[in-house]
Amino acid sequence: MNIITLENKSVTRTINLRSKLMDYNQLVKFRLTFLVVFSSVVTYLTASHGGINWFEVAMLSLGGFLVTGAANGINQVIEKDFDKLMLRTANRPVATNRMSVTEASIISLTMGISGVLIIGFFLNPLCGWLSLAALMSYAFVYTPLKRVSPVSVFVGAFPGALPTMLGWVAFTGRIDMAAILLFGVQFFWQFPHFWSIAWILDEDYKRAGFKMLPSTPGRDKGTALQTLAFSLVLIPIGMLPTQYGLCGVTSGIIGALGGVMLSYFAFRLYKTCEMKDAKKLMFASFLYLPLVQLAYLFDKI
Repeated sequence: MNIITLENKSVTRTINLRSKLMDYNQLVKFRLTFLVVFSSVVTYLTASHGGINWFEVAMLSLGGFLVTGAANGINQVIEKDFDKLMLRTANRPVATNRMSVTEASIISLTMGISGVLIIGFFLNPLCGWLSLAALMSYAFVYTPLKRVSPVSVFVGAFPGALPTMLGWVAFTGRIDMAAILLFGVQFFWQFPHFWSIAWILDEDYKRAGFKMLPSTPGRDKGTALQTLAFSLVLIPIGMLPTQYGLCGVTSGIIGALGGVMLSYFAFRLYKTCEMKDAKKLMFASFLYLPLVQLAYLFDKI
């Protein structure tokens, strides 16, 4: 065997490994999963008052990553045939058969079980149950409901907001008013966030039969009005942690202003019903959550 042949085999193995890693990245949706972990960790640090147990932070991060990645993987297994129909998901590894359903299922279930056990054992049992509830409700309730009714967005907002509660409970060991308030902020934020995305991707979702916008026609005044209503709700909700003494006045003001920002862009969408305003609302929603959560954190330091 000559040197050129060996080099070619080495290059092929490197390409195959890189391709496989990229497929795993798509399966677990690394960037989205990272944002979920970020939300949990920031809330844990907010609860800790500076008394941080870095081992718990590491276990929360690892367990949260595994559980969220598992939920995303199971979602792609269940929606394999529907992902093929949408432009943004057609190249996913399971949809294209680059990864078999069996492989994706084994990886996802292993990640999910491991993540729940890590969280439940190294943090506390209540956290374990919360992480299990988030995984099961997202993968097996929200996912199939997307083709049945727009109420799926409301159902999906519960597991979508549980990481915030999980971060608080990881430190305190209990569900108290503070946990509920922080859960509420992330819960209500998801509606303008997700509906702005669904507005942009409405045609793609319809190809797969997904009913994601609250109004039957989809991109209309009805959807825009509901998006505005949930954005307005975030103004008082963003101030509630301050009202209950969880954080200082500064973070309460930032929380309220964040709601005003979303409401402004949601109002613009209501006025025009144009794609450009849906995109502006989407980008504003990406900014809102880390901005508000970091404000709560730094106001506690």
